[in-house]
Amino acid sequence: MKHLTLTSALCGALVASGLIAGPAGAQDKVELIYSDTVQETDRRSTILREVFSTCLGDGFEFKPYFGATLFKQGTELTAMQRGNLDMGALAIFDFYNQVPEASILGTAYLFRDYDHMRAVYDGDVLDDLVGKMEEATNIKVLAWPYIGTRHVNIRGDKKVMTPADLDGVKLRMPGGEGWQFVGEALGANPTPLAFTEVYTALQTGAVDGQDNPLPADKQMKFYEVTDQIILTGHLISANVFSISKQKWDSLTEEQQAKVQECSIEFQNALDASTIEQEAELVEFFKSEGLSVYEPDKTAFRDHVLEVFQNSKFSKDWPEGLLDKINGL
Repeated sequence: MKHLTLTSALCGALVASGLIAGPAGAQDKVELIYSDTVQETDRRSTILREVFSTCLGDGFEFKPYFGATLFKQGTELTAMQRGNLDMGALAIFDFYNQVPEASILGTAYLFRDYDHMRAVYDGDVLDDLVGKMEEATNIKVLAWPYIGTRHVNIRGDKKVMTPADLDGVKLRMPGGEGWQFVGEALGANPTPLAFTEVYTALQTGAVDGQDNPLPADKQMKFYEVTDQIILTGHLISANVFSISKQKWDSLTEEQQAKVQECSIEFQNALDASTIEQEAELVEFFKSEGLSVYEPDKTAFRDHVLEVFQNSKFSKDWPEGLLDKINGL
């Protein structure tokens, strides 16, 4: 009996010292490394931590990196494919080189409004396309969180009512052929530039303007170095909230279900926050002295869609998908 007591005491000491794994340490936490280009103080980052990370619970260790400090904007997909990154909030144009068909989701004026966008992403109309994206890139699409509707934001007092009025305007667009084409279709002179460099470029006049959703304009304080926001509403944008298949396949079914559940919770929370902010920000920007107005949106829509449909991008669109999207 004395021997058993001593043995128990010895084992207890070893467990406490970490030399023998006790029941609490039998299953390690799942580490999820995430990279994003938005700042740590951005509402998207805050909601990601408060909703997604909290939802995951004690079985996961979520490690987010913001402000493009881990991977530069546009390089996250490659990092995920190489096994250097677990998760990211990707842009649809990140997929273009490997899945040209995906470019249809980056078409300006594709969606009529938020409800139309959500109907497309929540339904089954994209099942085949998403399947091709996942197979070709070895990533798993978890959700499509709404990050806002993109508008043109420029320096100067030139009135912009039609695409012709953007002729010669150096408009910052994210790097990549697809993003540059959006700027070209709008009638501007697109200039590739990292998101983190836009404020300084506007301040110095290296670019004349940029396009982003209103919440991003406020977060990055672009209103301090620009004079007007033209409510073009050309892209109703959702990120591709994703996880590498390598990481996904390493999870148990229960863990996969938890990650998927929390991704949808994050999507719903970010959607609600984005919609709320967009409803309030026009008045905020006006109070900061900016001219905020709606152009001839029919002229913009007709021109941009014609440019897209006559481009090489439309040749890659899955047959009949545009009609299915328009029919929702």
